[in-house]
Amino acid sequence: MQQSKKELRKKYKSLRQELSVDLIEEKSMAIANALLKLPIWDKNYFHIFLSITEHKEIDTELILHLLSGRDKDIIISKSDFETREMTHFLLTDNTKIKKNEYNIPEPIDGIEVASKKIEVVFVPLLAFDLKGHRVGYGKGFYDKFLSECTADTIKIGLSFFEAEEIISDVFENDIPLNYCVTPEKIYTFK
Repeated sequence: MQQSKKELRKKYKSLRQELSVDLIEEKSMAIANALLKLPIWDKNYFHIFLSITEHKEIDTELILHLLSGRDKDIIISKSDFETREMTHFLLTDNTKIKKNEYNIPEPIDGIEVASKKIEVVFVPLLAFDLKGHRVGYGKGFYDKFLSECTADTIKIGLSFFEAEEIISDVFENDIPLNYCVTPEKIYTFK
């Protein structure tokens, strides 16, 4: 069944609100463990989002532990809501994190990293389809960011829920994912 991004946004925000803290923890752990099976561990520069707990997002804390345990360079972003651009910073022991007005945990400042240098991006999403298209929050931050990355950058969606068949209103410049990992399954896209 085809659904629009708007319909899917509403559906999955509602489904997320029904998840308990324990279930979020359990599903986040299953996703983190599944990531170990992906062919990404020879890369060095990993971009990850810090979870917005108020939106019941996947807890990326476990993925952060995986990355730091394997000595990867971890990159996090700060969003500018006027320009819709993200600035990327290397996560170090000295990085100070502060929630912005939208409850997004962000670095205050740090060592800037160019989008072109990032090899793997963990992409937040509300829903995705069998072709690797995703539905985000609709602000376009990740579309813009992913368009600045190289063609070789591996884009991995993280989702509590399984794929929809098809998103009806995909735009020409929407950048599809290479993988999407759910607690039950790894989806691979061409």
